[in-house]
Amino acid sequence: MFQTFCKAILKIAGWKIDGAMPAIAQYLVIVGPHTSNWDFIVGVLARGALGDKIHFLGKHQLFIPPWGWFFKAIGGTPVDRRKNNNLVDAVAQLFQSDPEFKLALAPEGTRSPVERWKTGFYHIANTANVPIVTVALNFGSKTVMIPKPIEVTGNIEADMSHILAFYRTIKGRHPKVIPNYKA
Repeated sequence: MFQTFCKAILKIAGWKIDGAMPAIAQYLVIVGPHTSNWDFIVGVLARGALGDKIHFLGKHQLFIPPWGWFFKAIGGTPVDRRKNNNLVDAVAQLFQSDPEFKLALAPEGTRSPVERWKTGFYHIANTANVPIVTVALNFGSKTVMIPKPIEVTGNIEADMSHILAFYRTIKGRHPKVIPNYKA
Protein backbone atom coordinates (compact mmCIF):
# COMPACT_ATOMS: atom_id res chain seq x y z
CA MET A 1 0.00 0.00 0.00
CA PHE A 2 2.84 2.40 0.85
CA GLN A 3 4.46 1.65 -2.53
CA THR A 4 1.22 2.51 -4.37
CA PHE A 5 0.86 5.70 -2.31
CA CYS A 6 4.44 6.80 -3.14
CA LYS A 7 3.99 6.07 -6.85
CA ALA A 8 0.77 8.10 -6.87
CA ILE A 9 2.33 11.10 -5.09
CA LEU A 10 5.31 11.11 -7.47
CA LYS A 11 2.97 10.92 -10.48
CA ILE A 12 0.76 13.74 -9.18
CA ALA A 13 3.88 15.86 -8.61
CA GLY A 14 5.06 15.13 -12.17
CA TRP A 15 8.06 12.98 -11.22
CA LYS A 16 9.15 9.80 -12.97
CA ILE A 17 11.79 7.18 -12.26
CA ASP A 18 14.28 6.29 -14.99
CA GLY A 19 16.03 3.04 -14.11
CA ALA A 20 15.74 0.63 -11.22
CA MET A 21 17.68 -0.38 -8.17
CA PRO A 22 19.89 -3.41 -8.83
CA ALA A 23 18.54 -6.85 -7.97
CA ILE A 24 21.38 -7.59 -5.57
CA ALA A 25 21.39 -8.05 -1.80
CA GLN A 26 23.66 -5.15 -0.80
CA TYR A 27 24.70 -1.81 -2.20
CA LEU A 28 25.44 1.75 -1.17
CA VAL A 29 23.33 4.48 -2.76
CA ILE A 30 24.57 8.03 -3.14
CA VAL A 31 21.95 10.65 -3.92
CA GLY A 32 22.72 14.03 -5.38
CA PRO A 33 23.04 16.78 -6.02
CA HIS A 34 21.85 17.76 -2.54
CA THR A 35 20.56 21.32 -2.91
CA SER A 36 17.20 21.45 -1.12
CA ASN A 37 15.11 19.97 1.68
CA TRP A 38 12.89 18.66 -1.13
CA ASP A 39 15.66 16.17 -2.02
CA PHE A 40 14.84 14.12 1.07
CA ILE A 41 11.11 14.12 0.34
CA VAL A 42 11.53 13.12 -3.30
CA GLY A 43 14.13 10.52 -2.28
CA VAL A 44 11.86 8.92 0.33
CA LEU A 45 8.96 8.85 -2.13
CA ALA A 46 11.17 7.29 -4.82
CA ARG A 47 12.47 4.68 -2.37
CA GLY A 48 8.89 3.88 -1.39
CA ALA A 49 7.78 3.69 -5.04
CA LEU A 50 10.63 1.29 -5.80
CA GLY A 51 9.68 -0.86 -2.81
CA ASP A 52 13.22 -1.27 -1.50
CA LYS A 53 14.16 -1.11 2.17
CA ILE A 54 17.11 1.25 2.10
CA HIS A 55 18.50 2.72 5.30
CA PHE A 56 19.98 6.20 5.57
CA LEU A 57 22.21 8.21 7.88
CA GLY A 58 21.14 11.68 8.96
CA LYS A 59 22.48 14.45 11.13
CA HIS A 60 21.63 13.76 14.76
CA GLN A 61 19.54 16.93 15.05
CA LEU A 62 16.87 15.31 12.83
CA PHE A 63 16.29 12.54 15.38
CA ILE A 64 15.08 14.65 18.28
CA PRO A 65 11.36 14.99 19.20
CA PRO A 66 8.91 15.44 17.68
CA TRP A 67 10.26 13.99 14.40
CA GLY A 68 12.91 11.58 15.63
CA TRP A 69 10.54 8.61 15.83
CA PHE A 70 9.48 9.19 12.20
CA PHE A 71 13.04 9.26 10.82
CA LYS A 72 13.94 6.08 12.72
CA ALA A 73 10.74 4.37 11.54
CA ILE A 74 11.62 4.99 7.89
CA GLY A 75 15.12 3.55 8.24
CA GLY A 76 17.19 6.42 9.57
CA THR A 77 20.18 6.27 11.89
CA PRO A 78 21.48 9.44 13.59
CA VAL A 79 25.09 10.50 13.11
CA ASP A 80 26.83 13.13 15.21
CA ARG A 81 29.11 14.75 12.65
CA ARG A 82 30.88 16.79 15.35
CA LYS A 83 32.60 13.64 16.61
CA ASN A 84 35.32 11.55 15.04
CA ASN A 85 33.57 8.20 15.47
CA ASN A 86 35.15 5.92 12.83
CA LEU A 87 31.93 5.90 10.85
CA VAL A 88 33.42 4.06 7.86
CA ASP A 89 34.24 0.96 9.89
CA ALA A 90 30.96 1.13 11.84
CA VAL A 91 28.88 1.24 8.65
CA ALA A 92 30.99 -1.44 6.95
CA GLN A 93 30.18 -3.61 9.97
CA LEU A 94 26.45 -3.05 9.33
CA PHE A 95 26.94 -4.48 5.84
CA GLN A 96 28.81 -7.47 7.30
CA SER A 97 26.16 -8.16 9.93
CA ASP A 98 23.11 -7.90 7.64
CA PRO A 99 23.26 -9.75 4.29
CA GLU A 100 20.36 -7.61 2.96
CA PHE A 101 21.68 -4.21 4.13
CA LYS A 102 21.37 -1.26 1.77
CA LEU A 103 22.33 2.31 2.65
CA ALA A 104 21.68 5.71 1.06
CA LEU A 105 23.84 8.78 1.69
CA ALA A 106 24.15 12.34 0.40
CA PRO A 107 27.92 12.59 -0.16
CA GLU A 108 27.98 16.37 -0.22
CA GLY A 109 26.92 16.35 3.43
CA THR A 110 25.13 19.70 3.04
CA ARG A 111 22.79 21.60 0.75
CA SER A 112 25.30 24.45 0.48
CA PRO A 113 27.93 24.59 -2.26
CA VAL A 114 31.09 22.68 -1.32
CA GLU A 115 34.66 22.72 -2.60
CA ARG A 116 34.97 18.94 -2.27
CA TRP A 117 32.65 16.01 -1.76
CA LYS A 118 33.08 13.88 1.33
CA THR A 119 34.55 10.50 0.39
CA GLY A 120 33.34 8.45 3.36
CA PHE A 121 30.76 6.77 1.11
CA TYR A 122 33.53 5.57 -1.18
CA HIS A 123 35.57 4.17 1.70
CA ILE A 124 32.46 2.46 3.12
CA ALA A 125 31.73 0.79 -0.24
CA ASN A 126 35.37 -0.22 -0.64
CA THR A 127 35.65 -1.61 2.91
CA ALA A 128 32.28 -3.41 2.74
CA ASN A 129 32.98 -4.61 -0.83
CA VAL A 130 29.63 -3.36 -2.16
CA PRO A 131 28.85 -1.45 -5.37
CA ILE A 132 27.81 2.19 -5.43
CA VAL A 133 24.48 3.11 -6.98
CA THR A 134 24.43 6.73 -8.13
CA VAL A 135 20.93 8.20 -7.89
CA ALA A 136 20.25 11.66 -9.25
CA LEU A 137 17.31 13.90 -8.45
CA ASN A 138 17.03 15.89 -11.66
CA PHE A 139 14.66 18.75 -10.90
CA GLY A 140 15.03 20.05 -14.47
CA SER A 141 13.19 17.03 -15.90
CA LYS A 142 11.57 15.87 -12.63
CA THR A 143 13.30 12.53 -13.04
CA VAL A 144 14.87 10.24 -10.47
CA MET A 145 17.74 8.77 -12.48
CA ILE A 146 19.21 5.40 -11.52
CA PRO A 147 22.03 4.19 -13.78
CA LYS A 148 23.82 0.85 -13.41
CA PRO A 149 25.87 0.33 -10.22
CA ILE A 150 29.55 1.23 -10.10
CA GLU A 151 31.97 -1.40 -8.87
CA VAL A 152 34.57 0.26 -6.66
CA THR A 153 38.04 -0.33 -8.10
CA GLY A 154 40.13 1.02 -5.24
CA ASN A 155 41.34 3.81 -7.54
CA ILE A 156 39.50 6.59 -5.75
CA GLU A 157 40.65 9.32 -8.14
CA ALA A 158 39.31 7.53 -11.24
CA ASP A 159 36.12 6.32 -9.56
CA MET A 160 35.32 9.74 -8.03
CA SER A 161 36.00 11.49 -11.35
CA HIS A 162 33.47 9.14 -13.01
CA ILE A 163 30.89 9.71 -10.26
CA LEU A 164 31.28 13.50 -10.22
CA ALA A 165 31.06 13.68 -14.03
CA PHE A 166 27.65 11.96 -13.83
CA TYR A 167 26.33 14.46 -11.27
CA ARG A 168 27.53 17.43 -13.33
CA THR A 169 24.82 16.52 -15.88
CA ILE A 170 22.06 16.85 -13.27
CA LYS A 171 20.07 19.98 -12.40
CA GLY A 172 19.36 20.20 -8.68
CA ARG A 173 16.46 22.17 -7.23
CA HIS A 174 18.93 25.01 -6.64
CA PRO A 175 21.72 24.32 -9.17
CA LYS A 176 25.27 24.42 -7.89
CA VAL A 177 28.70 23.54 -9.20
CA ILE A 178 29.83 19.94 -8.65
CA PRO A 179 33.54 20.22 -7.77
CA ASN A 180 36.42 18.14 -9.14
CA TYR A 181 37.80 15.38 -6.97
CA LYS A 182 40.41 16.58 -4.47
CA ALA A 183 42.39 14.14 -2.35
